[in-house]
Order: sequence, then structure tokens, then C-alpha cells
Amino acid sequence: MTTPLLADVPVRSPLALTRRWASLLQPLVFDTRSLRLSWVGPDGRQSPVLIPVDDVPARPDLRLVSGLLGVHDEVAASLGSNDVLLAMALCRPGEPVETEDDTDWLCAFDEVLGVELDQAWSLHLAAGGRVEPLVEAQYFLGEVARSTARRDEDGPR
Repeated sequence: MTTPLLADVPVRSPLALTRRWASLLQPLVFDTRSLRLSWVGPDGRQSPVLIPVDDVPARPDLRLVSGLLGVHDEVAASLGSNDVLLAMALCRPGEPVETEDDTDWLCAFDEVLGVELDQAWSLHLAAGGRVEPLVEAQYFLGEVARSTARRDEDGPR
């Protein structure tokens, strides 16, 4: 686990999350497949926890995906809120274009996380020197942006 340098800079949009992944995953070239996990709180701040899951198979592993729910629950509890975004980056060698295997992973995540986490998860593909969103957390990050804008308007507390 590592502590991201940008943990105190709020993520308020899908584009900001894509840029965050691009800065965290340097260099953006991978020899093997892995999954990186991070969390964003309701204030847009990223948790200092960044978990790598190495040696991810090409085809989805439903036990791994289901196991993410337990990890997510523990991290959310440590952040003091169930209202957190599970942000994931699927890192792999090759071109930065979605493959059939990537689509299968996306479907596995949607099948498990879509039910349990509703719209509070996202998935990015990191490959070939680029980061591309596969599932954006538009609703969650829109709520973060609205909430932080209201706080900014109200002034410091």
C-alpha cells in the first residue's frame, strides 16, 4: 500500500478522477495485469490507501470481485462513511483500447458491484501509456461537486 501525494486535493469530476489515475500510475506502461483500488470520500478527498492487486488473470475472477466488497466495507468504515466511491484501475500491457477481456471484467464488476454499491464505483483502463474511463462515477462525483460548491459558498466553518 502507498499514500497518494494528492490525497488532500478533492476529486470533483470524472475527468479529475481520470487525471488522478494518470498521475498515480506513473509510468503508464505495465508488464503484467493488476488492479489498483482507491477510495474517494463524500468530500471528494481520496483515501490515503491505494491497494494494488497483482497478477490479475485475463478473464474475470468472480471470487476476486466479490472479495472487493469486504475490502470496500472495511475501508469505508475506516473513513467513517458508507458514502464512498470505490475507484478502480485495471492495468495491463498492450494498447489503450478496450478488449473483450476488459469488457468481461467490466461486466463482472457491474454484476457484483452494481447491485451492492449502486453508482458508487468506477473503472479505468490503464494501458499503452494512457488511462481511459470504462465506467465513470458521474452521479457520485456530481454529488461531490455540488456538496463542495455549497460548502465553498457558505464559507469556512
